[in-house]
Amino acid sequence: MTSPPRPAATTPAAVIAAPARDAWPSPAEARGLPTLCEVCRRWARQPVCADCVARHAAVVPRCGGCGMRLAAVAAARCGECLHDPMPFDHVHCAVDYGFPWDALVVAFKYGGRAELAGALAARLLAALPPEAAAWPELVVPVPLARDRLAARGYDQAWELARRVARAIDCPADATAIARADGRSPQAGLDRAARRRNLRGAFAVPDPARVAGRRVAIVDDVLTTGATAAEAAQALHDAGAAAVGVWTVARTP
Repeated sequence: MTSPPRPAATTPAAVIAAPARDAWPSPAEARGLPTLCEVCRRWARQPVCADCVARHAAVVPRCGGCGMRLAAVAAARCGECLHDPMPFDHVHCAVDYGFPWDALVVAFKYGGRAELAGALAARLLAALPPEAAAWPELVVPVPLARDRLAARGYDQAWELARRVARAIDCPADATAIARADGRSPQAGLDRAARRRNLRGAFAVPDPARVAGRRVAIVDDVLTTGATAAEAAQALHDAGAAAVGVWTVARTP
């Protein structure tokens, strides 16, 4: 199948104006065929139909430092971020990690459903503010440990990152950050335990690739922020000018 042409959109406003179609459509989409919505199971033209997006993915005010919901103005900092800020400049996330997105993320991450990357990347793109001042110059995924990559067959963060990067016409680099092997899985750990488990887990093999550049780290879920914080710190130590974190979902 011939790959579709790259979109002309190069600004946040242009991306958000039409974020829904994946840069790599499914075979059904590419042929103009309907498919079943992953949420309501009705026939639709997209993996998640417009009705389900409107019902379950409304844009809400969120803390610009951690992605948690706020009662009022988006991009403000919550009390915890003002007291103990994490080492990234901003956070953008699309939805809470709850119904129906938690099931889709689990299927995408652990169930071999790599084709869901497009639908999830579209939600992340839709959550980016059109007035974003520090549009990235490089998009990178949170890297997956080699043993888990071998077991899973793909890196879910990279599947998201490369789609987001292509949609905004930005370079993406799957190897800008390296992850040490032999760490325990993060699932089930609290924030303090995650920080201990991840200490020194990330490195930037070639600092020249990130030095002086605005970098966006892409991942599927932001839970405590420990993983993103360690990756962001490694990028800052390598000379990145600014580091943002872009995730599909935020654990409430």
